[in-house]
Order: sequence, then structure tokens, then C-alpha cells
Amino acid sequence: MGRYVIRRLLQMIPVFIGATLLIFLMVNVMGDPIAGLCGDRQCDPATAAQLRTEFGLDKPLWQQYLTYLGNIFTGDFGTAFNGQPVIELMKSAFPVTIRLTIIAILFEIIIGITLGVITGLRRGRPVDTGVLLLTLVVISVPTFVTGLLLQLLLGVEWGWIKPSVSPEATFGELIVPGLVLASVSLAYVTRLTRTSIAENRRSDYVRTAVAKGLPRRRVTIRHLLRNSLIPVVTFIGTDIGALMGGAIVTERIFNIHGVGYQLYQGIVRQSTQTVVGFVTVLVLVFLVANLLVDLLYAVLDPRIRYA
Repeated sequence: MGRYVIRRLLQMIPVFIGATLLIFLMVNVMGDPIAGLCGDRQCDPATAAQLRTEFGLDKPLWQQYLTYLGNIFTGDFGTAFNGQPVIELMKSAFPVTIRLTIIAILFEIIIGITLGVITGLRRGRPVDTGVLLLTLVVISVPTFVTGLLLQLLLGVEWGWIKPSVSPEATFGELIVPGLVLASVSLAYVTRLTRTSIAENRRSDYVRTAVAKGLPRRRVTIRHLLRNSLIPVVTFIGTDIGALMGGAIVTERIFNIHGVGYQLYQGIVRQSTQTVVGFVTVLVLVFLVANLLVDLLYAVLDPRIRYA
């Protein structure tokens, strides 16, 4: 196991470099960041030259990337065009998005897996058909529609929640936004769990456990569910980074100043340092989440061994 982890960590290095290089190149060719600083008016040549020198934009692109890559290891993600260090923006944004992501993942695990097990064990029955139709509706409706609808009903019409989340963004305030963020993924987790449960239910080891007289609940939880969770864990693991990076719509609807909000502001203002810095951390989140998912396979299925 130790050798496998070391090998995976070494494999993450070229992946990280390749991903950050691609992002750096894409962001820098989107447009002129200096033009974004001046708003609607065009910068005069002297001011534009001074800003390019100040932010290192007058150097070749490859040199800018190498400088940026070297600064990352010292915790320096550059400076946003408003003069605030990007690391300070991260310190305020990531804790909020992490809390939002935790709530979303809990919804996926608790509601999604529970509904998946129920429908998988009752395949073809009315409850199965009803849940399948419900998940299909959730997948079909865009997230911004679900968010605006819940904000209107729960926040404006009924007054059960605050329409906008406060700057503190406590766990209680993030429950409804977390449900909105998790809605589509929750539906996929439900359908994925249902399919996996229904397939493994006909396996020989399940029939053997039932023939031995084991309680139905123990067969379902100890044997059937444990072996059926591998594809679900894979989806949830890769979904962690997607939720953190894809929360732009949800955070905009509920006025949450998290990662999505900062990414949106960076894109609108063409702040390359902000966008590249945040996306770099999200790349690390994806890589670490995939590694943890691979290690969880051995926990769920003892037959899996890592050399």
C-alpha cells in the first residue's frame, strides 16, 4: 500500500504541471488583462506599460508560468488587480465553499444512497418508478432554476430562510444552497446506487448469505451495499472537486462569497492571477480526492490489493 501511494503521488506531479500549464495558457489568451483594469476606457500607453511591468506581464509567457510555478511552493499565488494577495482571497473563500460542499456531499450520501438502496431492492415497484421519475425531473431542471425557485418560495414567499446568505455563511444558512448544489449529483447517486444494488442483488454471494439464514438487514448492509458502493464512491469522490469549482451559479443566487464568487469576479475583471490561483488549488483537490477514492476501494472490497 505504501509503495502504491508513493507511486501515485509521483504520478500526480506531471498531471499537476500539465493541468496548471493548460489553465495558465487558456486564461492568458482569453484577453488583455490590462484592458480589464481600465474598464470601458482604454488605458493610456504609459499606464498600461507600468501595469504590465508591475504584474510581470511584459515577460514571455513561458517565463511567467515558471515564475508562477516557483512561487506556488512558497504559498505565493500572486496579487489580484485590486492589490489584495490571492492567498487572502483564498483564506476567506475556501472555508465557505468547503462548508457548502460538505453539506452537499452529506445530502448525496444520506438521501442519494438511501433512495438508491430502497429503489434497488424494490425494482419495478411503484416506489421505484416514482423515484426514477423524480430524479429525471431533477436532472432535467437547470440548477439556477431550482435555486431561484427555492429562494423565492422558502425565502421570499414563506420566510423560512434568508434569501441571501450572511458573510459568516454558517452551516445552518448553507443547508438550502447545499441542497441546490447537490440536487443533480444527488439524483445521479440515487440512480447509480439503484442500478448497482439491483445488479449485485442477483449475485451468488448474496444468495449464499440468504441461504445461510443471515438476517435480511445484515445481508443488505454488510454484503450487498458494501460491494455496490464502489461505483458510487468513485462518482462522489470525483464530484467533490466539481462541486467546489461548479458552485458559481449557486453562490451567485444566494450571495455566497466563496470560490465560485471569486472565480466569477476574476473572470469578469480578467484577473488572471485570481483565476489561475483558485483553479490551481481545485486541481489539487481533484488529484487528492481521486487518490482517496482509490484507497477506499480496498476498504470496500478486500479482494482489491495494491502492489
